[in-house]
Amino acid sequence: MAENQNAGTKIPAEIAALSFEEALAQLQELVKKLERGDNKLDEAISSYERGALLKQHCEAKLREAQMKVEKIVLGSNGSVGTQPMDSD
Repeated sequence: MAENQNAGTKIPAEIAALSFEEALAQLQELVKKLERGDNKLDEAISSYERGALLKQHCEAKLREAQMKVEKIVLGSNGSVGTQPMDSD
């Protein structure tokens, strides 16, 4: 899927293609630039918008990972299996 939809905002394909680590690194760099105030107003707004999309992408990746997390269980017959992680 090239585009993710989160809270009504479509994630551009070039951001959706990023791994969690790549998106997080880009987000951290944007935050540093915004904190330094090195950007003109228009650039700062564009950076903020991109940062919001990167944040949404990172959150979606974390949700995906959380759903995949399973805990290992040992059955009464000694077999090893998995079951979904408790969401508590």
